[in-house]
Amino acid sequence: MVWIIMGVSGSGKTTVGKKLAKRLNIPFYDGDNFHPKENVEKMQSGRPLNDDDRKPWLVTLANKINEWNNNKGAVLACSALKLSYRKLLTSKSDDVQFVYLKGNRETIFNRMKSRSDHYMPAKLLDSQFEALEEPASALTVSVEGNPSEITDRIIKRFLSRE
Repeated sequence: MVWIIMGVSGSGKTTVGKKLAKRLNIPFYDGDNFHPKENVEKMQSGRPLNDDDRKPWLVTLANKINEWNNNKGAVLACSALKLSYRKLLTSKSDDVQFVYLKGNRETIFNRMKSRSDHYMPAKLLDSQFEALEEPASALTVSVEGNPSEITDRIIKRFLSRE
């Protein structure tokens, strides 16, 4: 299975995703690392991506998800903000568990302001919330608490669904 840790930028996808992958003993991948150079440059310049920008990136990730599912699984950090994006991500493999890291704008904005190692500027957060279509079928977990607590909640909630 591939676990897709989704949510707006600054919600903790990478940090929580790495912890979850370690706990599950499977590889972790950050979806941002698969963006084409043009997308990264656009975001660095403060311009939000549009659906045309995202489509090739999402197709690449869909292929990777299929590859990882044919191996031993993985954890992928990916915003997956819209239903259409999630459908594209799962178009080649349906053995996927979405985990939505849900938080309010103020909490996430404060986190984004404090980080210096990411190309997504905090001023683009509003465009992320505008694009967000909250998933109905994902495992929804609050971003409140530290990354270990959030990871524990994900595993506990997943096990209780089985």
